[in-house]
Amino acid sequence: MKSFVARIMAKMNLVLLPFLAKFGIGGLAALALLDSSTLPVPMDAFLAFSVWNDKGRFWLYCLAAAVGSAIGGLLPYGLGRAGGELFLVKRVGREKFDRMRLRFERQEFLAMMIPSMLPPPTPWKAFVFAAGVFEMRVLPFMLAVFCGRMVRWLALSLLVLKLGPGAVEVVEHHSLSVVALVGALAVGGFAWWWFRKTRTGKLLED
Repeated sequence: MKSFVARIMAKMNLVLLPFLAKFGIGGLAALALLDSSTLPVPMDAFLAFSVWNDKGRFWLYCLAAAVGSAIGGLLPYGLGRAGGELFLVKRVGREKFDRMRLRFERQEFLAMMIPSMLPPPTPWKAFVFAAGVFEMRVLPFMLAVFCGRMVRWLALSLLVLKLGPGAVEVVEHHSLSVVALVGALAVGGFAWWWFRKTRTGKLLED
C-alpha cells in the first residue's frame, strides 16, 4: 500500500510541480503552499531557478513563497490543534515533547521562526504540528513562519545572485554550519530580549 501511494505521489510530482513552476511568482507561491501542507517540494531548487531567470524581481519570489508557506502550514497546524498530542508524543518521544513544550512556553515566536529559517533536513512539519498542539495563536504562527521563510529565501536568493543556481548545493553541503549559525543568532537574540525585559522591570510584572 505504501509503495502504491509513493508511486502516485511521484507521478503527481512529475506532472504537477513543473506545471506550477511555469506560472512564475504565483506558481512559486502555490509550490510553497503544497510543500508546507502536503506534497514535499524541492523549494530551494525551484526558488533558485526562478530568481536566476528573473533577477530583478528576486524579492517578489521570496515574498510569494513565504506567504504560500505560511498559508500551507495551517493544515498540519490545524491537525495538531485538533488533538495531536498523543501522535506527537509517539513521534518524538516524551522527553523531546516536553522540551518542545517548554520552548513554546518560553518564546513561541522564536520556537516557530527558527525552524522556518533552517534548510532541510530540519523536521519543520513536526514544529508546525507542535505549534498546533501547544495552541499557538494563528496570526503569530503565520507571522513566525513568514518571517523565518523570508529570511531563509532572501539569504538563498542573494547567494544565487552571486554564485548562480549552484548556491543550492552550497547551502545543502553546509547545512550544519547554517544550523549552528542560526542557532547562535537565536540564542543571542533571546538573551538580548531577556536582558532588556529584565532591565525594564517587565519581568517582575509577568
